[in-house]
Amino acid sequence: MHYHVLTLFPEMIEQGLHTSIIGRAIAAGTITLSAVNIRDYAGNRYGKVDDYPYGGGAGMVMQAEPVYQACQAVAEKIGRKPRVIYLTPQGQTFSQAMVEDFAKEEDLVFLCGHYEGIDERVLEEVVTDYVSIGDYVLTGGELPAMVMIDAISRFVPGVLSNEESAQFESFQDNLLEYPQYSRPAVWRGKEVPPILLSGHHANVEIWRRQQSILRTWQRRPELLEEAQLSKKERQYLEELCRQERQKEEEGKEAPHES
Repeated sequence: MHYHVLTLFPEMIEQGLHTSIIGRAIAAGTITLSAVNIRDYAGNRYGKVDDYPYGGGAGMVMQAEPVYQACQAVAEKIGRKPRVIYLTPQGQTFSQAMVEDFAKEEDLVFLCGHYEGIDERVLEEVVTDYVSIGDYVLTGGELPAMVMIDAISRFVPGVLSNEESAQFESFQDNLLEYPQYSRPAVWRGKEVPPILLSGHHANVEIWRRQQSILRTWQRRPELLEEAQLSKKERQYLEELCRQERQKEEEGKEAPHES
């Protein structure tokens, strides 16, 4: 996987992604990361890439030509028109399904905006995907780009030491990850669930699956609408719902102290 980040602040990308798992993957050559400075394509000696918006308004807008030339430079380097992701609150919300889709590409270009945005004409010309990491506004697209690169890289073969780590974590099968525990077995009076100490791997897997369903039901119930559950797992979910309804009814019937 080759990442190309078009940015006004290449040092932010370079400093933020050369540590931990992603840093090791870059060092090993499993993935490559190129921070392309849009100012290098400014066409003037000052590196100026922004101007006032037509129609008036606050702030500045990034000009079309420097962005276009930066994108063209990447296309010429790789020998084809790349998939270009523009980070914007107006885009489709980033999801696990998008992670797995993007991970199939050989090259990904991330276009990071700043100021009041980028001239719409160049977006229409080069952008293939508009992506948001949430319903809020940041000062630029660099942080969203790094979030996406981190998530996508986990599905690039060879990045993780144990590929199962990517396949069974949160949001796989539309379920959140089960609780994790490590040594000691008892910490400040809190014990690790006995099933995890039993050595019975089949029962451990059943417990983990049930815990994933339970945690999803408690924290992100909307994900269960698309979850692939077996008949027994559906029955388990129905029992959770029944118990919750029973608690609610008992709460309503409990006498109130005067």
